[in-house]
Amino acid sequence: MTSESTLTSPERLPTRPVQIGGVTVGGDAPIVVQSMTTADTMDVEATVAESLRMIDAGCQIVRITAPSKKEALALGEIRAKLDDAGHQVVPLVADIHFTPNAAEVAADHVEKIRVNPGNYADKKKFETHEYTDETYAAELDRIRERFTPLVHKCKALGRAMRIGTNHGSLSDRILSHYGDTPLGMVESAMEFLNICRDEDYHEIVLSMKASNPQVMVQAYRMLSERMQKEGMAYPLHLGVTEAGEGEDGRIKSAVGIGTLLAEGLGDTIRVSLTEAPEAEIPVAQLLVEQAENSRSGTDSVAASTAVPESFNPFAYERRSTRAVAMVGGAQVPIVCHDLSGRPLTPAGLYGLGHRYQTELDKWAADDAACDLVYIGDRTCDFALPGWLVALQDADAWMKHSGSAVRHHPLWNWAGFETAADGGQLDAQLNVLKMDADDLSLKRIAELKRFTGAPLVLLLSTQHANALVSLRAAFFRLMHAECDLPVVVQRDLSHMSAEALQLQASSDLGGLLLDGFSDGIWIQSEVGMKGGLRALNGTAFGILQATRTRISRTEYISCPSCGRTLFDLQETTAKIRAVTDHLKGIKIGIMGCIVNGPGEMADADYGYVGTGPGKITLYKEKEVVERNIPEAGAVDALIELIRSHGDWVPAPDRASASV
Repeated sequence: MTSESTLTSPERLPTRPVQIGGVTVGGDAPIVVQSMTTADTMDVEATVAESLRMIDAGCQIVRITAPSKKEALALGEIRAKLDDAGHQVVPLVADIHFTPNAAEVAADHVEKIRVNPGNYADKKKFETHEYTDETYAAELDRIRERFTPLVHKCKALGRAMRIGTNHGSLSDRILSHYGDTPLGMVESAMEFLNICRDEDYHEIVLSMKASNPQVMVQAYRMLSERMQKEGMAYPLHLGVTEAGEGEDGRIKSAVGIGTLLAEGLGDTIRVSLTEAPEAEIPVAQLLVEQAENSRSGTDSVAASTAVPESFNPFAYERRSTRAVAMVGGAQVPIVCHDLSGRPLTPAGLYGLGHRYQTELDKWAADDAACDLVYIGDRTCDFALPGWLVALQDADAWMKHSGSAVRHHPLWNWAGFETAADGGQLDAQLNVLKMDADDLSLKRIAELKRFTGAPLVLLLSTQHANALVSLRAAFFRLMHAECDLPVVVQRDLSHMSAEALQLQASSDLGGLLLDGFSDGIWIQSEVGMKGGLRALNGTAFGILQATRTRISRTEYISCPSCGRTLFDLQETTAKIRAVTDHLKGIKIGIMGCIVNGPGEMADADYGYVGTGPGKITLYKEKEVVERNIPEAGAVDALIELIRSHGDWVPAPDRASASV
């Protein structure tokens, strides 16, 4: 199987099995769920207690930071206590960054060592260096000298290793040579992997983590293709690092991890949330379950669709479409919702971001206000906001001769073809609903007869692997050079609220990462906590996570570990409480310096722990103020935002009425 075929097939990509203590990763083994402790590793009792909670929740591999030799030695005591508790089969992983000697000590006590190529034998100061072939080769020789002793020890002891590249900790050497790119991430890992292979050591798992799901997906795809071309098949560990907390963290994780699992990539996963580590496990388990379910049937139509030569899976380019009303062209993707079974009143739009202010007799909109509502066979008996569109069943629209303001028809194929031939289409917007399987090259050719019509496709599928089926439909549109805008609908009415959030993020997010879809529509009758507001929040959260439509503040916050120098959950909540109204601002919240400055390199502002009770603030990549006492650091962050002209007062909505 080629990496290209994974884009149109749900089959899992074969990898070699790697034994990590009592757990097999890769091969025919099920996808393994893992997480990482947040307690100080030197607090053995706290680390053991946290590990037990993780294991009880279903964690199959436990990772623990070992920033120095003393923490590496403590891993032996932690291992012994977990063995005494009856968990000998659960492997421990030592997380190593700047200290190779700590890795060699840790190998005596744990089943796996994680090394970060950017930190293990390199440095990051955002400095640019010029290299000749000779000087670059000398750098590789230096890395080999530092890394080989660990390889020899792991090989002798039967330990596994994860070569874990983080986008945020690419070394200055890699950045100077390859740039801040997925290619740089792949090359960073390959340098270390090639050393292992030269030493005939193969108990290796690879990862390509980033806080940006787009970068993460592109890097894993590139690595997979590279390995296949070179005859390698090492298992992959998937994760979106610094995903954040709550809904945002779950959506961002599902966009990245879910997309790759749907493509058959991934043998073990971690969902990195700024929450207690045991809270990560149910989310990861649900993603795995959904991936397994997606392989329950074969979509022969998708499998037979070739990937267009113009499609690049390693770089983002939005599909070029014509603009029809507020859909397509250079416009941001729209958000649609079904109100056909709900009361059709001004109050019913409140949860969707539209607020009618009775005292002013006018509408106002939130940043996350939906763009289109489907109302079935009804007609709104009140004036809609001037920016909102109502979609009616075509029969109802025809009955009123299209006289209702801002009401437009939803067609099936037969009705659309008849209306088009009879000159009865709406002059502004027509939406044609089709199943992905029905969008054959023949049908697309028939659609191209109506090039001049203001037409938008509403595309859905019933296949288990919706992402693959829908992506293949877009490929067929590309083959036919059809530029009709497309809104994608996913009917997830049968799912729980938690499952819906993850499934929608995987299916729709994956398409958006590929540059596909001019709008999204999550169909659900599930009573999500928060109702329509929650469903709308999920839709806009997916657009935010894919960075295709920004409607809120984005937080790049690490999940915490034993290196963390402040309470990440509490601090993230404090920062969010005072900044979540700053649309379009990205704020990095990092517990330590390991990945902080790099992973938040595209953030506008950074809040990084640099010592006990000490915070350093960043503006983009530049340090602004060092070692601020933690007690006043949030206020200092607000002043920093204010000083750069990005601060606006939080809106007062107390008087808003419906």
